[in-house]
Amino acid sequence: MLSQASLDKIEYELTKYPKENRQGAVMSALRIAQAEKGWLSQETIAFVAEYLGIPAIAALEVATFYNMYDLKPAGLYKITICTNISCMLRDADVIVDHLQTKLGVGFNEVTPDGKFCLKEGECMGCCGGAPLMHINNTKMHELLTPAKVDEILGGLK
Repeated sequence: MLSQASLDKIEYELTKYPKENRQGAVMSALRIAQAEKGWLSQETIAFVAEYLGIPAIAALEVATFYNMYDLKPAGLYKITICTNISCMLRDADVIVDHLQTKLGVGFNEVTPDGKFCLKEGECMGCCGGAPLMHINNTKMHELLTPAKVDEILGGLK
């Protein structure tokens, strides 16, 4: 169900844990699966669980607990905006309004072209750079302004 390249990445993650603790790699394995598939279906979660030798419910619990995992199709670019107190005190609401207007979607919605999905995020641990956002859980952008957001969006092809 996953490509050999993804399975190789999971195998590498497994080297970080004792052989009897394969479940320790569940977060990494789910991240790798999501990167390949774009989101985590029930079948993909079950496949990861079987591959790791853990109950499917254990992998599902992880996938449903953390907001970095998508349990339904998300856009090509998942934009996660921090809306916790430090970011809100630094005008995150202005950034949220700007993105919702520019993209024409609200939180947990995907643009009609499938390019962007807007998510609300919990504290990202970089309050000094507020307001901030992640793109696809990998690239963080800090000290946002509407103009900077437009520049970032323009760079996403």
